[in-house]
Amino acid sequence: MKPVVDILEQRISEAMARATKRRGCAALVRPTAETRFGDYQANGVMTLARRMKTDPRKLAELVLERLDVGDICEQPEIAGPGFINLRLKTDFLAASLLEINADRENRLGVSRISQPKTFVVDFSGPNIAKQMHVGHLRSTILGDCICRMLEFLGQKVIRQNHIGDWGLQMGMLLAIVEEFKQSLVAEKNNDAGSRIYVPSLRKIEEIESLYKAANTRFESNAAFAKKARDFTYQLQNHDITAVTQWEVLRKLTLDTCTQIYKTLNVVLSEKDVRGESFYADRLSDVVLGLVANSLAEESEGAVCVFPPGFKNKQGQPLPFIIRKSDGAFLYATTDLAALRYRVDELKADAIVYVTDARQKLHFEMLFAVARMAGWASEKVELSHVMFGSVQGPDGRPLKTREGENVKLKELLDEALERARAVIEEKNPGLDEAGKEQIARAVGIGAVKYADFSNNRTSDYVFSFDKMLAMEGNTAPYMQYAYARIKSIERKAESKDVDIETELADVGRLNLSDPAEIDLAKYLIRYGGAIEAAAADYRPNYLTSYLYELAQKFSAFYTNCPVLQAEPDKRPTRLVLCRLTEKTIKHGLSELLGIDVVEQM
Repeated sequence: MKPVVDILEQRISEAMARATKRRGCAALVRPTAETRFGDYQANGVMTLARRMKTDPRKLAELVLERLDVGDICEQPEIAGPGFINLRLKTDFLAASLLEINADRENRLGVSRISQPKTFVVDFSGPNIAKQMHVGHLRSTILGDCICRMLEFLGQKVIRQNHIGDWGLQMGMLLAIVEEFKQSLVAEKNNDAGSRIYVPSLRKIEEIESLYKAANTRFESNAAFAKKARDFTYQLQNHDITAVTQWEVLRKLTLDTCTQIYKTLNVVLSEKDVRGESFYADRLSDVVLGLVANSLAEESEGAVCVFPPGFKNKQGQPLPFIIRKSDGAFLYATTDLAALRYRVDELKADAIVYVTDARQKLHFEMLFAVARMAGWASEKVELSHVMFGSVQGPDGRPLKTREGENVKLKELLDEALERARAVIEEKNPGLDEAGKEQIARAVGIGAVKYADFSNNRTSDYVFSFDKMLAMEGNTAPYMQYAYARIKSIERKAESKDVDIETELADVGRLNLSDPAEIDLAKYLIRYGGAIEAAAADYRPNYLTSYLYELAQKFSAFYTNCPVLQAEPDKRPTRLVLCRLTEKTIKHGLSELLGIDVVEQM
């Protein structure tokens, strides 16, 4: 089922073209802010009138003479200088709801795109030997939500977890791990009289501690720095001992990350990992290719590209460095290699990078260089989906008292504990399994929903109290709205009302109460909300829709008895309940990755 706004956009645009004999007319249809002006408003006539230097109201009249929307709307009205207001017919609403109700694929009337594209979405990106921290939260869940929305609309999505697992930092880690193991040598006599090594590195916390020590020693100890470079060389040349140790550290880190993804209900697995190591053998070709095409040049010993339009504070051309003077490659080189791989081998039509706003300049230059080199044609969409920071009460990036980034696992564990405390207070009679299930759904859902409901480009203050509130645009409020609808089904059983039979036999709807009509109009907007959120990579469009839907259902439920309704009204109200229930569940569970519960 095509979104109503798209149908109206197409028909009014065509009427504008017929009225003016011009191509490329845009109706610019939007839902109205106030229902007294109708349900939708077309603003494009005024824009077109300005271009044509004609009276917009007279042009609107010409458009209406050529417009046929009688199957959808009441007679359109011209308002002000040339707005076209449209109000949906109740019969159209009823037919649309019946069509959605009859959909056995549970798509809620949302059509799949007719010509799908391949989207490569780069998100999360943790580093080996480090715990995921709060800075990884937004990239991980925003990227997952973007993938879910695109997939639901019918696009082909390839997830890419671009982890930091190569370079000098790995050499430093291998060097200090070797020293650590040497200090733990255990002498044991056995038949062979051999020396047995007893490594105790089984936790990411231990490895991270060693990694920090390695950074400190590298700066102050020349002998250790040399050892680190030697290990880096061994790793890059595939020395079996170095590679084996590296694989152990890599696996332990990724296993830890996998647990975080599972807790967050994020669809990201080992097969989606494409770390820096994957592109290591492609970096020389990147540099050679840019040099051969006279796009890169040597500058102060380094190899750089100077894309047009980028300047430093002194007004000088800004370099995009792809090889340092000591021969080392950089993130820029790896990102170029990854971009080529995604276009050439993954056949990406669009590449989406989900990272924080601080990397804005890097991606602007990356995209410019890729275009210059011809590695990404203009047909390939390159998008940097940037986001703001998660802040503490002081308005600064959220950190511990010691000034370190808050570990993501610790933050999620606290969310679970706080949610459990709320459940204990509100519903102490629940069994233990029920409390655990609800606490997990509410706690993790609260953290995710709070992030999604904020404009991704803005910073926001992290507050458990606000996240776990039962009022306002929060996960607990939305989960309660869903549970409230499910309670109607439980009440129906006690009153011997067979909801499934009544819903299966619905052949017509009787929409008459204003609250019924208002809810119905909002239900059929779901597809448009998803399309808008996916098009601009903004989940807050979706959370805003779901919150408004829950509020409209609350008004409907207050004003329109359901189970006690007259026989000619109850099936209609049951359909409205069922479609609201399914829409909230689908939006939360399938698109946002937030669990719903049937009881709170």
